[in-house]
Amino acid sequence: MEKHWEALQLDETANTPLYLQLAGKLAEAIQSGWWQASEALPSERAISEALSISRVTARKALDVLLEQGLISRRHGSGTFITPRLEQPLSRLNGFSEVLQARGFKPESVWLSRERAMPTPDEVIKLGLSPNAEVSRLKRQRLADGVVMAIEISTLPVACVPDPQAVGSSLYAYLDQSGHSVVRALQHIRAINATPELAQLAGIPVGEAMLMMTRIGYDAHNIAIELTDTYCRNDYYDFVAELKR
Repeated sequence: MEKHWEALQLDETANTPLYLQLAGKLAEAIQSGWWQASEALPSERAISEALSISRVTARKALDVLLEQGLISRRHGSGTFITPRLEQPLSRLNGFSEVLQARGFKPESVWLSRERAMPTPDEVIKLGLSPNAEVSRLKRQRLADGVVMAIEISTLPVACVPDPQAVGSSLYAYLDQSGHSVVRALQHIRAINATPELAQLAGIPVGEAMLMMTRIGYDAHNIAIELTDTYCRNDYYDFVAELKR
């Protein structure tokens, strides 16, 4: 931690207030993974003593991070990193893979796993016959026990003949069964939470959510996955790198 404290040293000659300098450095440290999701951040007292600043400055810096949704306070326990998923739009990753890379514990709560007839939308997007069966998977996606998103995936039964056999990672299941998704098209739009989504995500009805629709293709360029993910906007960020 000594090396970390050195990186958090503030410049008292700068025009930027000390608490904003500290908030920025702490935000960068959180993004860089200095602390695991289950770890508590240093206390106000520890920060003030290590950096030779007042506890008021340390508290104001942490208040900024709290407003930004980067941390949360638990009464009697301390300050912890808020589970927040920053998902690059340029790379095809599964939910579990992204969370594990950020130090969070991914979990799924299955709401339903069944074989069914496809909807007209699924027939079009997956290029199916109207009489073809599909496997439909619906679940809550959690990080460290916090519901991050509601996910509904539809796949041809040729890829998922037994939906009950799918474990915590759909992509891992597809890889093992020889039906890997190698590329995907994603569309993202804003919606308002319906009563059902609000109840499942633990948010107010009408709250803004991000709806991500992904169509995944196998190595033969055949659409084998249609997933609608309803993301909590307070825990999800999508990042795209643009170059000129």
